[in-house]
Amino acid sequence: MAAAPNPHASQAEVDAARDDPKLANVLYHDWEAGSYDEKWSISYDERCITFAVDRFRAVSPGDEVYEHALELGCGTGFFLLNLMQGGIAKRGTVTDLSPGMVEVAVRNAEGLGLDVEGRVADAETIPMPDSSVDLVVGHAVLHHIPDLDQAFREILRVLRPGGRFVFAGEPTRIGDLYARKLGQATWWATTTLTKLRPLQGWRRPQAELDESSRAAALEAVVDQHVFDPARLERFALGAGAVDVRCVTEELAAALFGWPVRTFEAAVPPEKLGFPWAMFAYRSWQRLSWLDETVLSRVVPRGLFYNALVTGVTPAPPESL
Repeated sequence: MAAAPNPHASQAEVDAARDDPKLANVLYHDWEAGSYDEKWSISYDERCITFAVDRFRAVSPGDEVYEHALELGCGTGFFLLNLMQGGIAKRGTVTDLSPGMVEVAVRNAEGLGLDVEGRVADAETIPMPDSSVDLVVGHAVLHHIPDLDQAFREILRVLRPGGRFVFAGEPTRIGDLYARKLGQATWWATTTLTKLRPLQGWRRPQAELDESSRAAALEAVVDQHVFDPARLERFALGAGAVDVRCVTEELAAALFGWPVRTFEAAVPPEKLGFPWAMFAYRSWQRLSWLDETVLSRVVPRGLFYNALVTGVTPAPPESL
């Protein structure tokens, strides 16, 4: 790891990052590293193992076990570490532009006893030899990468012939629009109502709210893309991938989940507790079931919030 993580960005750094998406990614994700798992309810138990494996199998059915998997934009390691625990891969390499995120991901892997190394790396110039990994994965990472054409070329370069990539958690164009609007409305309503005297105990300290607002300003810079599913497929096909497939998920679940997540970020965590967590999780599960079993059959895929894409590196032609 070449640089030490910066846990809090100054206002001058935030201003500079508006014109430099890679700097914004480093600052924002270093800023979030220590609290990221808590913010997004990330764990490394059966709940998130099942979630990660289900996302993977939604676009890559079958029971293949991969020897060496590489994660791009690993964050705290949520996707790859849970896939490894679910038996998808035996050993892994986690990479991210953010030193803080790589540090946390490696620490999480060590705590789980997983064979994982970490590298601070750019997805547009992956520091791995040609044909050196069997699987490349990522969760909510492609929309942060400025040059996706170059990133997909790099993905196919480091994959062995016949190797697979799987990316999940990418925002669709329409899904991102309603998620942002819902989040903004919920933040405004919560921070406004908790100014009232009877509800002031539900208000986070102003310094924390200001910190969240500055983080949100960076978040608006780090999000480089939203996707129509066909556009996401074209990036992969343009790099030379075969067997490319994109599916989408979360409509009702996203319409519920984004206001809930925003509300949780705006109020003191001790005000909510375990009953609230179970209500939010069970409600999301039921709405996800509705999305999968009913709405996915009748609603166009571009209206769902999350896109998942997979593809395979072409095998070399057989010798005559």
